[in-house]
Amino acid sequence: MRLIREHIFITACILIAAAAVAFVLFFSLNTGQEDVQSREDAIKSAVEERALQCYVIEDAYPESLSYLEENYGLAVNKKDYMIIYTPYAENLPPEVRVIYRGEKQGEAK
Repeated sequence: MRLIREHIFITACILIAAAAVAFVLFFSLNTGQEDVQSREDAIKSAVEERALQCYVIEDAYPESLSYLEENYGLAVNKKDYMIIYTPYAENLPPEVRVIYRGEKQGEAK
């Protein structure tokens, strides 16, 4: 029973730390071209980290992005970013691509 509590505590700490890092990276950047790329990278990293966490806990990578949202607290701005999540197998990490939907810096509105 103690081992289960420790496992839950460690998992909660990892989730909180990952969420804090993603929050800081996502909201501390400006709107320039480099910042758009940085945000895309931060989102991709957050998705990959949650997928890896799922693999460690459940011994399988998740089949969908929605599974990570529902079970691992992943929250992504889908209005501004498109996330392409391509799973391959339970034991192989998914391919994750993030695409900014908005206008890039320098483009006309």
